[in-house]
Amino acid sequence: MTNKNESLFLRAQITTPGGVNSPVRAFRSVGGTPRFIQRAEGPYFWDAEDQRYIDYIGSWGPAILGHAHPLVVKAVQDAAARGLGFGAPTEGEIDMAEEICKLVPSIEQVRLVSSGTEATMSALRLARGATGRDKIIKFEGCYHGHADSLLVKAGSGLLTFGNPTSAGVPEDFIQHTLVLDYNNCQQLEDTFKARGKDIACVIVEPVAGNMNLIQATPEFLQTMRRLCTQYGTVLIFDEVMSGFRVALGGAQALYNIRPDITALGKVIGGGLPVAAFGGRADLMAHMAPLGKVYQAGTLSGNPVAVAAGLTTLKLIQEPGFHTRLSSQTNKLVKGIAAAASKAGVTFSADSVGGMFGLYFSSEVPTSYTQMMASDTAKFNQFFHLMLDAGVYLAPSAFEAGFVSAQHDDQIIAATIAEAEKAFFKMAV
Repeated sequence: MTNKNESLFLRAQITTPGGVNSPVRAFRSVGGTPRFIQRAEGPYFWDAEDQRYIDYIGSWGPAILGHAHPLVVKAVQDAAARGLGFGAPTEGEIDMAEEICKLVPSIEQVRLVSSGTEATMSALRLARGATGRDKIIKFEGCYHGHADSLLVKAGSGLLTFGNPTSAGVPEDFIQHTLVLDYNNCQQLEDTFKARGKDIACVIVEPVAGNMNLIQATPEFLQTMRRLCTQYGTVLIFDEVMSGFRVALGGAQALYNIRPDITALGKVIGGGLPVAAFGGRADLMAHMAPLGKVYQAGTLSGNPVAVAAGLTTLKLIQEPGFHTRLSSQTNKLVKGIAAAASKAGVTFSADSVGGMFGLYFSSEVPTSYTQMMASDTAKFNQFFHLMLDAGVYLAPSAFEAGFVSAQHDDQIIAATIAEAEKAFFKMAV
């Protein structure tokens, strides 16, 4: 008998490529039928069959407070009652910009957009416009959205399909993108020595979340900062995922490194489509209408989305919020790792702030190459055992997971208990 998820998926494939509006949702990597979600609350969501799941994707990061937080919902309702959008400035946009600049000291001015891809694409254009250079450096396994210049050896959904680039990206774009190894300081040094005067910017996820969770080493980011300063290159931190997730001031606060431009998203929208890029005022002065670097968006700074994001940013500033979030996430990964060890399954795990990574490898990976060597078949088996038990993990071995403020001790313990059962089944 076909269940409602299967029926919806069959129906969706008639009018939507692959039946989904973002590739990783398709379950192509893990197999099976995607769950079509009908509602969510706190740490849970429910699918079309009304099956409840403990949610560890959190809308891929934004649901840091848990789903449908009453204060966020109230802010959205109030904003919507005043109008859904105006195509003209609002005070809420100023409030949002002031809050971001206060929380992230490297950002002196900020421009709101609607997606992470818009933020990183615009940051690249700004860097090129400000420096008059064409070349950019990105790192293998890092994903910065689907702009042409950045779909070269990218991570995230592209890794899921075993295709590290995209059709439709002209060679002329690729020739300006230099792809280096994540956490490889010597390669950075050598590249700048050879090409430094041609490099407009370096863009990096300081905490990578799109080749699963991989943390940059302090030396790697410090080398990057020094070389960018030396050669007049713009350093861009892509904190669309890590911003306000790993710490209140983002990964740059953890590493104590000041980028020139930062891309933000996810948490700053509180579940609605808001993103931003910002940095030094002298760089941002190159943006239209002041300068010659053009960027625009009809829905940028949408009042309803800004209300959700601003309320979220206010709530995560409560004393001890990120300490508790980090503690719960750490408790989760340590418990799952201990369960794997008990069952004799080769496994490792890592976390930072409210992000975590699960790896079917003996050690936590530090690069794309190491991540690709992990046992994806084992992950797929684990994913489905957990899904059947009501625990929803990312449907890909190459995606980080997320914990919310609503994942309490009882939920963490229940997750670890189900993981232990899954590992013992896998060990048979």
